[in-house]
Amino acid sequence: MTLTISSDKFFMKEALKEAHKAFEKDEVPVGAVVVCENTIVARAHNLTETLNDVTAHAEMQAFTAAANFLGGKYLKECTLYVTLEPCLMCAGAAYWTQIGKIVYAASDKKRGFSLLRAGVLHPVTKIKNGLLSDESVQLLREFFEKRRGS
Repeated sequence: MTLTISSDKFFMKEALKEAHKAFEKDEVPVGAVVVCENTIVARAHNLTETLNDVTAHAEMQAFTAAANFLGGKYLKECTLYVTLEPCLMCAGAAYWTQIGKIVYAASDKKRGFSLLRAGVLHPVTKIKNGLLSDESVQLLREFFEKRRGS
């Protein structure tokens, strides 16, 4: 398979780059990018420790940056690529942005939005999961092993 600049795999690799930035800052390594018309309009990673803000998840940072870049709060034509399944808070924010699609790598079996039976996302939002999951899981595993070791 060829990696083109407009492929889901390409954009998820960009989200993984953001997750690595979070890792280097001793943040939980979750990264996100928002893509509109095959262009990355926002890049973000977790900043909860840096900003001392429990809401500073990668997705929340990415939504804000994308809305600012595009000049509007709705992201109907955009795709969010994120390395970990969004939590309920981030899924709720995704609902309000009316994001067109969410692609996430690793599932979050403890706090992911898919644990809820009711639809949390906007009815128009499409979902794709599992893309580059192994890479995301490995980075998360390394982070928490490092944290337990110190």
